[in-house]
Amino acid sequence: MSRILVTGMGAISSIGQDVEENYSSLCEEQHGLHGKAIPYSSLKHLPTGEVPFSNEQLAEKAGVDIDAQTWSRTDLLGIIAAQEAVQSAGLVDSDLSKAALISATTVGGMDVYEQYHEALRKKLDPPTNLIAYDCADSTEKIADQFGIMEFVTSISTACSSSANAIMLGARLIKAGKVDRALVGGTEALARFTINGFNSLKILDDQLCQPFDKDRRGLNLGEGAAFLIIESEEAASKRGATPLAELLGYSNRNDAYHQTASSPDGSGAFSAMKETLEMAGIQPDAVDFINAHGTGTGNNDLSESIAIKRLFGKNTPPFSSTKSFTGHTLATAGSIQAVFSILTLNRGKAFANLRFESAIEETDLTPLLETTDVNYKVILSNSFGFGGNSSSLLFGKA
Repeated sequence: MSRILVTGMGAISSIGQDVEENYSSLCEEQHGLHGKAIPYSSLKHLPTGEVPFSNEQLAEKAGVDIDAQTWSRTDLLGIIAAQEAVQSAGLVDSDLSKAALISATTVGGMDVYEQYHEALRKKLDPPTNLIAYDCADSTEKIADQFGIMEFVTSISTACSSSANAIMLGARLIKAGKVDRALVGGTEALARFTINGFNSLKILDDQLCQPFDKDRRGLNLGEGAAFLIIESEEAASKRGATPLAELLGYSNRNDAYHQTASSPDGSGAFSAMKETLEMAGIQPDAVDFINAHGTGTGNNDLSESIAIKRLFGKNTPPFSSTKSFTGHTLATAGSIQAVFSILTLNRGKAFANLRFESAIEETDLTPLLETTDVNYKVILSNSFGFGGNSSSLLFGKA
């Protein structure tokens, strides 16, 4: 069965407008949680990981005419990250005509709807084109940019969405349906998102502290990240240099609660265990875990229990890069995938910022500072609402 190789990647987040800027911020331990939730009335005090560009600036960077068509912020972020992934892979339009596109988002073009609602509230003429509100709109616009028509779909499984997009692309390649796929996710901040999470009382009004005993909640972020994945045969045929190999993956559901993870970490444990089994490796072969690590009381304890259950006394180093970017929801999995591949290729494991004391029940301490490493295998976790738990395993190419 063909190996699945990563041959390109792109990312934009609150810590960088491309992969290199993201890498620099991670190495320098510079977080991007500076935003103040744009115009979110009583929630202006909440730190957020906003991409520091207006929609007009993003449109210019993406090379699209924002006046000629309705573009949501999610559309624009996705186009930018996808363009970088395609360019870094050295692909041209003809290479993508038979490719698949699987893009993830949960909020879609919510900002477009909010503009519509605001106009109605003020008794003004509302915008006439609401098509950009739909979750699939960003996927269709990305597909149009690159002429992808073979297989195009959107995934929305909460915080595991883009990890599942990567997984579906790999399954299509293994099944012989396509030779390559553009996979990832895009997500923009919106009033709806921040108010929704605030209603769940899981937002931190200070900078988040993943895996800390005194963690108070998460900080929301926005961004996009995409990978180009290919069969080994397709990559070899065009002389592509692989960045990493996708060794294994799994999606499980603990069906415990609409928003909470199971106290025993059963979904996370099953996803990680099945991922390693698919790759045919033992837990002690994992060098590092890029943890989901949201900073909430429930998630971090549940994930810690699952990690200890699987790895026992030989728990590998781990950290949560959400302490840099905030929780980017649907695109968290693909952003983590990019960061994991950077660790494999650049020899830098990134710190878990602001950690002070271990969770008493598990007594696990994450990586406290960015460190020079020589890792060969990294596990990346993405666990979503509804118990949707996914893990990806990347290996050095």
